[in-house]
Amino acid sequence: MVVQRTPLVLASASPRRLDLLAQVGVAPDRVDPADIDETPLRDETPRRHALRLAIEKARAVAPRSPGCLVLAADTVVAVGRRILPKAETPEQAAHCLKLLSGRNHMVLTGVAVIAPDGREASRLVETRVQFKHLSDAEKADYLAGGEWNGKAGGYGVQGVAGGFIIDLHGSYTSVVGLPLYETLNLLTGLGWRRPS
Repeated sequence: MVVQRTPLVLASASPRRLDLLAQVGVAPDRVDPADIDETPLRDETPRRHALRLAIEKARAVAPRSPGCLVLAADTVVAVGRRILPKAETPEQAAHCLKLLSGRNHMVLTGVAVIAPDGREASRLVETRVQFKHLSDAEKADYLAGGEWNGKAGGYGVQGVAGGFIIDLHGSYTSVVGLPLYETLNLLTGLGWRRPS
């Protein structure tokens, strides 16, 4: 008897999340990005913000994905209680670099999964990252390269900014955009299994 496999929907347009899933042999059956307002709520902490957005993304996509497992995530870079933006302009990226230079910061990734029967599971993964002190020349070179565009906190650990990192405590894949260990545990806990 063949057991029907539950299709998996990734509620994210991030190519990095697709790459990370592929790294562990997971290929979503469909990619369906959630289009939600990502503005932080008044007095919302970075931790609550990351987890809330992951859950809201999953809940936005689940109704249009009957019979599927829906996986969503959101990554937030925070300095203290300050949530850094997804840098869209050189000025935003420069401001992020100024805040990150020579300091510790937190990368918080919320992950949420909704099963076809409506069960939900979620996790928040926290990683502490320390940047070296950046010279004006290093900042200018980095900004000129454009790698910051669209990235939380204005950087991606898997790119040029990886050379700025002195120390990282936690999940490297979470800083890239999806903590693989926790994600696989959430999926299997709600009945997902690899294609045979």
